Amino acid sequence: MRVSDRIFGAVVVVGSLGYVAAASQIAAPFFSDPMGSRAFPMLVGTVAAICGAMMILRPDGEPDWPPGRAFGALLLATALLVGYAYALRPLGFLIPTAIVAGVLSWQIAPNPKAAALTGVGLSAGLFLVFRYVLGLSLLGFPRGWF
Repeated sequence: MRVSDRIFGAVVVVGSLGYVAAASQIAAPFFSDPMGSRAFPMLVGTVAAICGAMMILRPDGEPDWPPGRAFGALLLATALLVGYAYALRPLGFLIPTAIVAGVLSWQIAPNPKAAALTGVGLSAGLFLVFRYVLGLSLLGFPRGWF
């Protein structure tokens, strides 16, 4: 893994230097803060370049890979989250969030009743926070329902 860590580190360094170069081209607005609008992207790019350089200079040893079942769980979670992003607009917030939160909770602790309660509770709680505390205009259910 030492060679692959070094190759990945070099890719990170080159990408972050390109990111810093692009951030340096950001035009400063007329009224801006003292740091300017390019300070944060340039800081992020610099930190990424330092991390990539550390991967080149001090690569890790061989990792202990998890069993194949863990990769299947990660693939399922990834597919669920991608599907969740596509389901939010047509189905509203509550239904997709309850389903995804319930399945992810079941992956953590396979207790169907607790997973279902977690999904419904997290969905309702997040909806209340996002809608009424943060003032986001979320639709709870599909448009045609109410």
